[in-house]
Amino acid sequence: MIWNVLASPAQKAKPRIPPHIRIYAVGDIHGRADLLEALFKRIDASVKKHPIKHAIQVFLGDYIDRSPNSRDVIEMLIARKPEQAMICLKGNHESYALQFLDDPSVLSEWMQAGGIHTLLSYGVKPSTRGNPRPEHDVARAFRAALPESHRQFMQNLELSFTCGGYFFAHAGVRPGIALREQREQDLLWIREDFLLHEEDFGKIIVHGHTPALEPDIRPNRINIDTGAFATGRLTCLVLQGDQMAIM
Repeated sequence: MIWNVLASPAQKAKPRIPPHIRIYAVGDIHGRADLLEALFKRIDASVKKHPIKHAIQVFLGDYIDRSPNSRDVIEMLIARKPEQAMICLKGNHESYALQFLDDPSVLSEWMQAGGIHTLLSYGVKPSTRGNPRPEHDVARAFRAALPESHRQFMQNLELSFTCGGYFFAHAGVRPGIALREQREQDLLWIREDFLLHEEDFGKIIVHGHTPALEPDIRPNRINIDTGAFATGRLTCLVLQGDQMAIM
């Protein structure tokens, strides 16, 4: 395989992916079905051109909100999963959607985080200033509009994934806590305590959640959330052996 190899910061030991495995890690999608479709084609072309026994696609969460085609993104991931080796992780925005189903009082908070785009993509009109609608009515409409397969997809999302020298999570990890003991709250929401930590986590943390203009590669973590909903750039990190590339 021809790699567009990125310079890896100096480390005591270079992290590795086990033999015969290639990882395609994908950052926050946020309803950009168009970018996801294009990325699927690039991944498929890469695997066809450079075959490998195990090509694992790891999606870091935040499939919905902030862009109009959230429903389509979920549908595309569901449709692809039976034919591909895929790990779909949970993001804080999926957490919002699931919480809203049980607790309509979070509607205002979810709307401020871009949830209006998800509701509209399922044909649900939220309350507006000119057309007030009770939170419970909106939640009832969302429950009715959400296909059971979409509900199951979001409920069954993994919190983390480990492969070789890498640990994948949506937001990051809590410093000082063993990776196997991380709390869901931190895996989905953490920012400063994780981002400002410069010491080793035990593995390289591959994460999204905090948008950056370019992939941010550090000695202890790699951020691949490049703000697809606003920038039009959906980043895929390719890992094989001790090499890494952006596709």
